[in-house]
Amino acid sequence: MIPEAREVHLSRKDRKVLEACCRSPVTLQRDLKRARIVLLAADGRSTRSIAKEVGVQPRIVSLWRHRYADHGLEGLQDKPRPGKQPIYTKTTDKRILKLLDKPPPQGFARWTGPLLAEALGDVDVQYVWRFLRSHKIDLVARKSWCESNDPNFTAKAADVVGLYVAPPAKAIVLCVDEKPSIQALERAQGYLKLPNGRALTGQSHDYKRHGTTTLFAALEVATGKIIATHSKRRRRVEFLDFMKAHPNVQFHFTPTSASWLNQVEVWFSILQGQSLSGTSFTSLKQLQEHIDAYVNAYNDRAEPFVWTKKKVRQRRFKGRRITQL
Repeated sequence: MIPEAREVHLSRKDRKVLEACCRSPVTLQRDLKRARIVLLAADGRSTRSIAKEVGVQPRIVSLWRHRYADHGLEGLQDKPRPGKQPIYTKTTDKRILKLLDKPPPQGFARWTGPLLAEALGDVDVQYVWRFLRSHKIDLVARKSWCESNDPNFTAKAADVVGLYVAPPAKAIVLCVDEKPSIQALERAQGYLKLPNGRALTGQSHDYKRHGTTTLFAALEVATGKIIATHSKRRRRVEFLDFMKAHPNVQFHFTPTSASWLNQVEVWFSILQGQSLSGTSFTSLKQLQEHIDAYVNAYNDRAEPFVWTKKKVRQRRFKGRRITQL
């Protein structure tokens, strides 16, 4: 049953808009039909005759006659329709975050996307990954930290840094430490040709042990040169023998858990990267000779390290760590 036809009265402004809509080649078909329906209705045409001319059902003509009569041109626009209700909500996000605060399942080192989805039970793993990415939560990357609990951290750190930037007059400042248990490992070395034609240097996974050596090293702050010696053990006796302590020697100690303040630690990192990584030794003596040769070569071009950090202070991780298990 068709509702009673509503009279349509067009203003000059609305008529111009609707006629322009009908003439425009880019007007959508749905908008074109609605404009023609209203224009014909304003000319006094019946609902059925308009439906026949426009090519729509009479109920469609009746709908747009009523919509224009009640709301004007705005009534010819589509009403907003409710979209599909989201499957996952903020409640889901809170569940994921709450689960991350808990230990992973027994036997696992950390949470993964599939483990989270399995524990939640009703959340797809793809949504879990999207949520983690949006919140910049990385379950794979690991970072360690070290907080010094030395109550005298500030005083000790200032003391050590002071020796770097303003050493005492007529004094030699040496940074001393040890690199223990350097292994003499024998591995097969050579080039490996890949199926795509590339050739890479490499070593075998299997190795043979030939013992270990402990390296005592002292870095002279003013020149950057290294004094080093090897020892089978790392006792107090071996350390004092390396120091050959003079009565005027004064020791300055880095704070607890702050060996990074010791410049010789930087050199140990250089030694590992430039001399020890990826090498092979058939005997402990060969390892020691190899390190000695590197020390001699390093000293030929040694330069002092430049201390650039202006302030050294104890900074807590409060507010930066999410959880502490």
